[in-house]
Amino acid sequence: MWTETLPPEAAYAALQARDARFDGRLFVGVTSTGIYCRPVCRVRLPRRENCRFFTTAAQAEAERFRPCMKCRPELAPRALPWTTMDASRTLAQQAAAWLDGCDDAEASVEDLARHLGITSRHLRRIFQAEHGVSPLQYLQTRRLLLAKALLTDSALPVQDVAFAAGFASLRRFNAAFVEHYRLQPTALRREGGGAAPAPRLRLVYRQPYDVDGVLAFLAPRAVAGVERVADEGVTRSLALVHAGQRHAGWLRVGFDRPGEVGVELSPALWPAVGSLLPLLRRWLDLDADPSAIAAALGEGGVPGQRLPGCLDRFELAVRAVLGQQVSVAAARTLAGRFVERCGEALDDAPEGCGRLFPTPGRIAAATRDDIASLGIIGRRADSLIALAQAWPTLAFARREGTPEAAAEELTAIPGIGPWTAGYMLMRGWSWPDSFPPGDVILRKALSAQVGGDGPLLSPKAYLDAAERYRPFRSYAVLHLWRHA
Repeated sequence: MWTETLPPEAAYAALQARDARFDGRLFVGVTSTGIYCRPVCRVRLPRRENCRFFTTAAQAEAERFRPCMKCRPELAPRALPWTTMDASRTLAQQAAAWLDGCDDAEASVEDLARHLGITSRHLRRIFQAEHGVSPLQYLQTRRLLLAKALLTDSALPVQDVAFAAGFASLRRFNAAFVEHYRLQPTALRREGGGAAPAPRLRLVYRQPYDVDGVLAFLAPRAVAGVERVADEGVTRSLALVHAGQRHAGWLRVGFDRPGEVGVELSPALWPAVGSLLPLLRRWLDLDADPSAIAAALGEGGVPGQRLPGCLDRFELAVRAVLGQQVSVAAARTLAGRFVERCGEALDDAPEGCGRLFPTPGRIAAATRDDIASLGIIGRRADSLIALAQAWPTLAFARREGTPEAAAEELTAIPGIGPWTAGYMLMRGWSWPDSFPPGDVILRKALSAQVGGDGPLLSPKAYLDAAERYRPFRSYAVLHLWRHA
């Protein structure tokens, strides 16, 4: 049976303090109103005896509480359990991740169980124990909260909102919305002042957030034709599949308000927003716990450090291969040539973002000479072709299994060694505890920490020295690179 992570009195103290550290980890249902809120809500503090506490929005909605219109629980950052977990907890978290990215309106518990390789009965048991609700309750809450956000922040027609949120029909959407929120979707839009005149998604994160550091990491890696990084944010092109259909367009993210990222989308990407939102949060590491990361990095860490991920895992994998044994600037140049030669043109895109990154099919069909003519050495061209050909079958592409299994799968591809696989896990998988073996800069940095001006650590001692940063070794990689 699920148990609360905080005693009720401690949860109420967090609510009294409006403690942002608990945002996304704690929700309060108020029995006198039937509404549930985030701990940072600015409404009048409810009486203690009227409060019930939950660790997820799905638990609150399963108890028939409705989301607050003021603090908007759909905006709360997620709580990511980057701790050592047993096998059942790992499976339950993988199941939640699958549901977060699910774009199939007819998805079932049996589909998810087959994906995980377990029985549906076992899945229901471990999911209920970990999340306090059934898989279908979790998925329904995710879809309804996404729809609530779209009704509030976008100009999408209600029918398009229903499909973007993952409902099979407008009738099912209306019925679910009325049942859970006791309000028609159109009435919610009217209460919020109508559809947003300038559609713009809001993505919330826990402060602090090292905006300058994230942009400084992304800027020198921005590929010409695909992305552009400026002081206020990032603009880029993107293609993704949602509900079996490919959508290609551009997006712009801006860090123009503390604690919040604003997202503009081209019209072609709005219908795919259900699949895009989890990618955006992972790309910008919006669900990170800055206090836990700071404690792991220790003295000298930058407040609010984040681990930039990616929006397209194949793109990241290709760029990791292109970056082998060359500088960041050289890798960026090679990727730009790759995009210019093999990338599809994107109409009506902002300046500097007029092409899409090449698809696996396009690279799989290329010859060694095609790729080598761009200045890429033959062995690396072979590796890129092998990666593209294997892509449809890779668990890494689908984010399945364990990081260790994904690394083993990647290193089986010719030309991808442990360092490249570790980097792919770190940014393509957004795995917080990856530590690329054999990195010269990291080895020098850790050797200086341990022995000052003494000899470099052995490979084993190097990995042993990184143990102090668990379970956030990926953040330590960026921290050490940054200060090298």
